[in-house]
Amino acid sequence: MLTKIQVKEIKEHLEKAQNPLFFFDNDQDGLCSFLLLQRWLGRGKGVPIKSFPDLIPEYFRKVKELGADYVFVLDKPLISKGFFEEIRKVNIPVVWIDHHTIDWTLIPQFVNYYNPLLNKKKSNEPITALCYQITKRKEDIWIAMVGCISDGFVPYFYTDFEKKYSDLSTNSKEAFDILYKSQIGKIARILSFGLKDRTTNVINMLKFLIKAKSPYEVLEENSKNSSFHKRFNQVNARYTRLLSKAITIGKKADRILFFQYGGDLSISSELSNNLSYIFRDKLIVVAYVKGAKTNISTRGEKIREAFLKSIEGLEGAIGGGHENAVGGQIRTEDIEKFRENLERLIK
Repeated sequence: MLTKIQVKEIKEHLEKAQNPLFFFDNDQDGLCSFLLLQRWLGRGKGVPIKSFPDLIPEYFRKVKELGADYVFVLDKPLISKGFFEEIRKVNIPVVWIDHHTIDWTLIPQFVNYYNPLLNKKKSNEPITALCYQITKRKEDIWIAMVGCISDGFVPYFYTDFEKKYSDLSTNSKEAFDILYKSQIGKIARILSFGLKDRTTNVINMLKFLIKAKSPYEVLEENSKNSSFHKRFNQVNARYTRLLSKAITIGKKADRILFFQYGGDLSISSELSNNLSYIFRDKLIVVAYVKGAKTNISTRGEKIREAFLKSIEGLEGAIGGGHENAVGGQIRTEDIEKFRENLERLIK
């Protein structure tokens, strides 16, 4: 968790910001982190970052377009040098809150960087948990729960959530049990798939969520949320088909479940999380092929080291994340080589 001093500092940054811009990772942890801070502060715009793996310079135009006087970056492990160069030119303060392991020497001195992995008591809770530690708005506990369980984490305030929303909970202290077997988990999946839509619809969803007074407003379909419910149903149909195929492969797989797919929509993180929940004794590798590049999502005990070794020597390959959950990108022509490397290491 953050220290008391760090919480105080971040609050001071937020209060100084008259027109903050929040860049957040394009998943539930990133989204819910933004919502907690924005709803506490009462101002600011949010922009989900779809570029992988870093926040690229092209996003800087949003700073100018929206007239931002402060930039907050949430749950994004990498920010490109070019983005920092543009920010430095306009002298706007940057607050970056993250929980990934990165090369910390690359962070410019002008950036206000917060990561519990650098604290005396090291930890890597989801950014949502850190943002709830900052805001502590009890009425937003459901938003905090969505972000945490989506990142495979059961927070200290789950008991409080259960008391308030027993009908949305399930009798388990395991994150993925809650994610896949409860109504708060369904809300998490609705928001995840809602983010995978065209910009106009995502913006409308953000506006709706900023004003939502309870989780039931999200869960129950109505005229105000019909667009992201429609998107959820569309993506969920595709997701269910792909998951079924992956499960069939998983039942025959030995140590590694390797699942490859294509198309115009990436849902690799969602697939790899669910597969790791179903096949707990296997290492999960989900490969999304899009043209010359393939994005990889992996899950498994201490997979990070094996993954990074597997992409060594592969031209243009990148990767990073957490010890048991890693994302990366390789050239499509290197898929078999990557697979061979990983299988050799895992034996």
